Amino acid sequence: MKFYLITDNIDTQIGLRLVGVKGVTVHTKKEVLDALESLKARLKEREDIGILLITEKIAELIPDELNEMRLSKKLPLVTVIPDRHGSRRPKDFITRNVEEAIGVKIK
Repeated sequence: MKFYLITDNIDTQIGLRLVGVKGVTVHTKKEVLDALESLKARLKEREDIGILLITEKIAELIPDELNEMRLSKKLPLVTVIPDRHGSRRPKDFITRNVEEAIGVKIK
């Protein structure tokens, strides 16, 4: 299975392209939705893409569509990654999520 990238940053696309990850650079919500439709059409022909990498900034444009893809339990697995500027999430987001899930404060 292969990876596929949807990003808003050409540097991120080039960096991942160097390790063999194909993808597209988009900037507007319409472009993102078009890229997702193109990806879905490709998956109907052949299921060669197993993981969709999408940068945080782009993921913020289409949260409902990403949740729908995640809940469908079909490939590709959707993974949100930071771009070259770093993560937009707070540094302790994993700890907070774990604390919220189990109800115990972690030190």
